[in-house]
Amino acid sequence: MGVDGRLRAVVGLAQAMAAACAPRDSVRAAARGARLAMDGSFAAISAWERERGRLRVLVNEGELRAGEEEFPEDESYPVHDFPEITEFLHERWVGGGGPHAWVDSADGGRPGRRSAALRARGRGTCVVAPIVLSGRAWGELYVARNDGLPGFDDTDAEFATVLAAVVAAGLAQNERLEEARRLAFTDPLTGLANRRAVDMRLDGALEEHRRTGAVVSLVVCDLNGLKKVNDTLGHATGDRLLERFGSVLSLCGAMLAGALVARLGGDEFCLVSVGPSADEVVRVTEEVCARAASLELGEGVACGVASTGDPIGPVKSSRRLFRLADAAQYKAKAARSVGPVVAGRDTAVVRLADAAAREAPGERRRFRGRQQDL
Repeated sequence: MGVDGRLRAVVGLAQAMAAACAPRDSVRAAARGARLAMDGSFAAISAWERERGRLRVLVNEGELRAGEEEFPEDESYPVHDFPEITEFLHERWVGGGGPHAWVDSADGGRPGRRSAALRARGRGTCVVAPIVLSGRAWGELYVARNDGLPGFDDTDAEFATVLAAVVAAGLAQNERLEEARRLAFTDPLTGLANRRAVDMRLDGALEEHRRTGAVVSLVVCDLNGLKKVNDTLGHATGDRLLERFGSVLSLCGAMLAGALVARLGGDEFCLVSVGPSADEVVRVTEEVCARAASLELGEGVACGVASTGDPIGPVKSSRRLFRLADAAQYKAKAARSVGPVVAGRDTAVVRLADAAAREAPGERRRFRGRQQDL
């Protein structure tokens, strides 16, 4: 491949990574682009997990051998078997150099086990380039050719160094996008999901309910006594109460497979469940109430439950499910209930929610002043 061909290959690799919609797609595009650019038979990208002292393979691309999978669940190798990754910082970079790729072969004499690995898989030569993010060795790009094909040389190693830099830039961009996505759907104080994430989850859940009949349940929780804590002990203490309750809700939510736990804002939290029965959700909500009551701060929690597994009538949108759970939660709060109030098991709650919907169809709540209906 000439200079122009290699330039086109670099551009193609960068474009493919930029077009990827998920991290898995991005590393696959990186490995494939590098393999094609290097005229390789096989390519892999591995991450250095420092805390576990291993290189974990994220993707294998090209001609796979027995035991190799495109996206292996747990293909990893002790770093001491492939020590070069740890030597970049200590030997080359300390001396002012940059990360450079190197070539190895099945009959090569470099330390480590790459030569043996090449022979075992019927490959004759490989080039390995460090992937560096934020000045630290993140992992490596590995490209190999089958036995009998021309070996890689120093020029190929230089080109692999360039490709690894392009891969690193793509990975860094993906990490920034993933962080942006995480922040867009995460409550910054508690680390739980936020209202945007809840709306998206409920929309998908109700579509599944219409298609398969899956039970969809919503629990709305209003933390009692937060204003008193803020006024008497300060907002920092109030924030700790919110975090503590968020942890309680997260712990209990884990009892329901696939549940989403979120903070909607202020002192209001919720839990979305898809699949488990209404009875299971109510039992978990009772546990939430009991644990919240035992917190050192605050005055417990008021919880309302609305589930398609109960007789609440048709649920055509998430707004109705929210309105029912809100009405149940409001009744729990007004009655200072130690346990959850469940729409559908309390017909007054359903009447209240539907009456509020007729008066203000575009609003979640319109319950104050209607205590007589409860």
